[in-house]
Parts: sequence; C-alpha cells; structure tokens
Amino acid sequence: MKTGFSRRQWLTTLVSGVGGALLSGCDRITQSAAGGSVLRSTEKLTMASQRGLLGRQAMAPEFSVADLSPVFRANGTQAPDSDEYNRLLANQFADWRLQIRGLVEQPLDLTLADLKRLPSRTQITRHDCVEGWSAIGQWTGVALGRVLDAARVKPGARYVVFYCADELEASLDGSGRYYESIDLLDAYHPQTILAYGMNGQDLPVAHGAPLRLRVERQLGYKQAKYLMRIEVVTSFDKVWGGRGGYWEDRGYEWYAGI
Repeated sequence: MKTGFSRRQWLTTLVSGVGGALLSGCDRITQSAAGGSVLRSTEKLTMASQRGLLGRQAMAPEFSVADLSPVFRANGTQAPDSDEYNRLLANQFADWRLQIRGLVEQPLDLTLADLKRLPSRTQITRHDCVEGWSAIGQWTGVALGRVLDAARVKPGARYVVFYCADELEASLDGSGRYYESIDLLDAYHPQTILAYGMNGQDLPVAHGAPLRLRVERQLGYKQAKYLMRIEVVTSFDKVWGGRGGYWEDRGYEWYAGI
C-alpha cells in the first residue's frame, strides 16, 4: 500500500534531524563522551535500518532529465585553495592521476582519460544535504567496484578511504584535508560511482572536478569532491581523527544513510 511518507523519507528525516543538531559546531552533545556514544548508537541504528528495511542492494530513486533541478548548489569547497590543484586545473587535469593504494594487488595511477575509457554509468539522483536542502542532478562516471576489481582488492580489506585536494581548515597535522570513507558493501553498490560528468558536461570545479564520489544512498557530505587518492584498508582508526571522515572527526555520523 502506498503511503504519503516513504521509508526513504523516514530515514532521511531521522538522519537529517541528527545531522542538523551537529551543524552548530559548538553543540554540547558532540563535545561530550556520553553524547558521542549516543550518536554512535544512532548511527548503528541508521545503518541497520537502511540495510535491513531497504536491502543491501536496494537502489536509490532515479529520475528523468525533466526532473533536473534548475539550480544545484555547490556545497563545501567551491575551489580548493591549493597550488597543486591550481596547476592541475590550469592544464585541464592532463597531469592529474587518481592513485589506488593500500590493500590491493595492483596499485594504479589512472588518468582522467583512463577512467573515461572504462564502461560508464549515468544516473539521475537526488542529493540530500545535512543542512536540509536537496537537488536532483545527473552524474556520469565509472563504477567504483570496477576500479577496485582492476586493482584486485586483497583479503582482509573492509573500507575504502578517499583523499581529496581541498583543505577546509589548515592544521599542523594535515587534518584539514578533506577525506571520507565507506565500507566495501557500499563501494560495490551499483550506484556508487566515480563521477567525472554532471548534467551532460564535464564535472564543474565547484562540484568537484575532475572526479568526485557519488554514493547515492548517503547524505551529501559523504560525496567526496576533488578526489586524488583512494586507499583500501582494514580500518580507518589511525586516519587523522579516526572516525572515517573530515566531518565525522568533528562529530558527524560515519554512516549517513538515507
């Protein structure tokens, strides 16, 4: 029976409500050990709810070209303040390479042309931001699972960590560099792609050129932009703050399923 409030909408509301509380930055809940424990418990519930109710391979809704948003806000960094990135951009990313490292049999250094030669996938999906807005965009890229297969993931691997060119906050230990992570289950989901195109054009700088992650069953902050390196690991405990992502190190949930 069809209802006016889908399970996807219910999960979005649940996660957005928690995420919205975190946006203040000085939220006392995120600063306390007890509060952190509560949030991590909520995160486990969210992941269990999505994977239990919706299924491990359930697809995020896809839309038509007629549904594309006339304006798609660029969240986070609009252009990395990095000499290295600016050099790559000036040469239209001809010298850019995506490194695949970690627990793989075959480390890779892929050019944008290499990625575009692989079979592509185009999907029109809704981007849901933890700030409460959403937009529908068309994304074209290569399945992350196909790239991981080319690198031949080793036994014992559990997570994929994405390192980006943008720094939102300078710090001595480098923790201002944006990074994200997902588990292998989401990495091999058919809608998880490394996108180099948006709305029929090359990916704009404001939206993550030359390459960004699209993991469509999670909130916007998981969609890492300006990808530079991918590392396959058993654990992300020792990566910067140890919570699996830039915003996660600052109190957000690691699993941001919708």
